[in-house]
Amino acid sequence: MKYTITRIKGGTDNCYIISNGDNAILFDTASGKNLQKVKDECSKYNMKLIVLSHPHFDHAENAEELSKYFNIPVAYNEQDDNIFDDYRSQPLKSHGLVGFIVLKMSLRALANTKVTRPVNKFFVKEGDTLGDYGFPDIKVVELPGHSKGSIGLLVSDDAFLVGDALDNWIKPGVGHLYTDIESLKKSAEKIRSYGKRTYYYGHGKPTEKKR
Repeated sequence: MKYTITRIKGGTDNCYIISNGDNAILFDTASGKNLQKVKDECSKYNMKLIVLSHPHFDHAENAEELSKYFNIPVAYNEQDDNIFDDYRSQPLKSHGLVGFIVLKMSLRALANTKVTRPVNKFFVKEGDTLGDYGFPDIKVVELPGHSKGSIGLLVSDDAFLVGDALDNWIKPGVGHLYTDIESLKKSAEKIRSYGKRTYYYGHGKPTEKKR
């Protein structure tokens, strides 16, 4: 099945609409200041589902509002449910100069932003597909490290939405923020094991696969 992936860029945040004709799902929701932009883009489709890579504000702040507006559920990994109560339940660290700068900015925003746990929700895990929502060729891949329950979406044999397991702030590489660096490195290797694909990052421009 052929899917179209549309990037919605809001500042440093990315979220993505994955569509098959008129039907679509949303991967991440961006931060609150981008709510109307995301809502307008999603309104072009018959929205079926929201999937969160993880519940940090820049990925999940709009989840509850969009869930209610489009009357659709929100899916994420259960290991990240405690982040809705307090982001400090999974403390973030960083590596490198870019990571230090991003972490400093992120901690301020995380402390000042309350992300509402979606009411209409369910949990997903490694190997689950989105067939019940009309997307049987999309599979959930667990990518712990940035958070314990971080996930990505493997889209058919063509694309990989990786959340913050990798980022492209300057160039593509292992994510600069983490709760567990060894888990993050293993997740990066796991992503690479799937071979040449187009990668879609939570931060930074997508990179096209080399044929």
